[in-house]
Amino acid sequence: MAKAPVLTPQAEDFPRWYQDVINKAELADNGPVRGTMVIRPYGYGLWERMQQELDARIKATGTRNAYFPLFIPQSYLAKEAEHVEGFAPELAVVTHGGGKQLEEPAVVRPTSEMIINASFAKWVQSYRDLPLLINQWANVVRWEMRPRVFLRTTEFLWQEGHTAHATYEEARDFAARIHRDIYADFMVNVLAIDVVLGRKSPSERFAGAINTLTLEGMMGDGKALQMGTSHELGQNFARAFDTRFLSKDGSRELVWQTSWGSSTRMVGGLIMSHGDDNGLRVPPRLAPTQVVVLAIKDDEAVLAKVREIGAALTAAGIRTEVDDRTDTPFGRRAVDWELKGVPVRVEVGPRDLEAGTAMLARRIPGGKEPVAIDALPARLPGVLDEDQALLLRQSRERREARTTDVRTIEDAVAAATAGGWARIPWADLGPEGEARLAQDAVTVRCLVGEDGSVPESDDAPGTLAVVGRAY
Repeated sequence: MAKAPVLTPQAEDFPRWYQDVINKAELADNGPVRGTMVIRPYGYGLWERMQQELDARIKATGTRNAYFPLFIPQSYLAKEAEHVEGFAPELAVVTHGGGKQLEEPAVVRPTSEMIINASFAKWVQSYRDLPLLINQWANVVRWEMRPRVFLRTTEFLWQEGHTAHATYEEARDFAARIHRDIYADFMVNVLAIDVVLGRKSPSERFAGAINTLTLEGMMGDGKALQMGTSHELGQNFARAFDTRFLSKDGSRELVWQTSWGSSTRMVGGLIMSHGDDNGLRVPPRLAPTQVVVLAIKDDEAVLAKVREIGAALTAAGIRTEVDDRTDTPFGRRAVDWELKGVPVRVEVGPRDLEAGTAMLARRIPGGKEPVAIDALPARLPGVLDEDQALLLRQSRERREARTTDVRTIEDAVAAATAGGWARIPWADLGPEGEARLAQDAVTVRCLVGEDGSVPESDDAPGTLAVVGRAY
């Protein structure tokens, strides 16, 4: 194991540890305007991999990518009262442009329901135009009062999907499909975070939605992080923009809509879910670099061999990087790669070369072992699969061990304060109990069934509220 980098221990100060990892793994910096961030190449590489994995899944539903304007006429927001009220404190408004006061102020998009519905109203004419399935990868701006890099920033990157359907049932089912088959599949099987799928309580719903589905992950300190949401918008925005279609029977009907999004917040979730006192641990299926091959010394034969190994692993379909920077001390390079959480290091020096072996260093479970160089292309895929499974298992075990079933508000607060989650019958809690929890900075993260399913309604029998403190 390489020498541990100088990070604040998690147990001593988790928020400080988080910031240390971001800085020393070179993921991001604070931007010049308060609340903004500069995403550095390694951090952006993680986001690009998330984009690639999610984009392929989204397109498999028949959804197509498009792009919509950054600026929204202020009058558009006034069309849906609940929506504008929900976002009013976070809006950035442009009042001047080109040296002149604008005739109508423009809002920098906090989300795109309004600007997209202006287009949907033009594009949808007949039932033959439905379903209309659109996604965009973009930036949004929400004026954040308590910024934290990746978790809450004034400007962040995300994808937002928007769809229009002929019936309520089609829209409901599509929102559930995104929630279950796209987001949950990605978060569990790629990010290796054992998220809880649930339904938001009425007070936590997206502004303007009739239902919000959420995915909640437990971080290393026991707090919750909302990893993504999928909303049933009903006909609220369709009514505001008069988005109607000619049905098969010749009547003019309002469409039913969904919207759904996930953001660079997932990078923060990745750090806090899997990181340890040595830095990041990146799940192999996500990792931009799955294996790094390091030359220990400036030796011609060693350098030739590490490049040969790198080519062989790349040909085997493994995302591989060769580190032959022998002008930088080996120990420093090994620590840097460990800090960045690259799953596997293959280390080669003159003695290894003589023995026909390389030292295999595994970041996720830890430990080193010699492996025959010729065996690496066949051996490493199994190693990466094992380590992917280990991270998911650790995520699940942490959540299960730190979730307590309770019957009283006091016990729910105690569980959350101790660094975990509580599950309490929603019928025993209700909106009044939810308000009481808020006094102790505890929130209802989601509503779930006793069997872990997503309830079909807020008052479905046996519904439990998952509560905890959150980022």
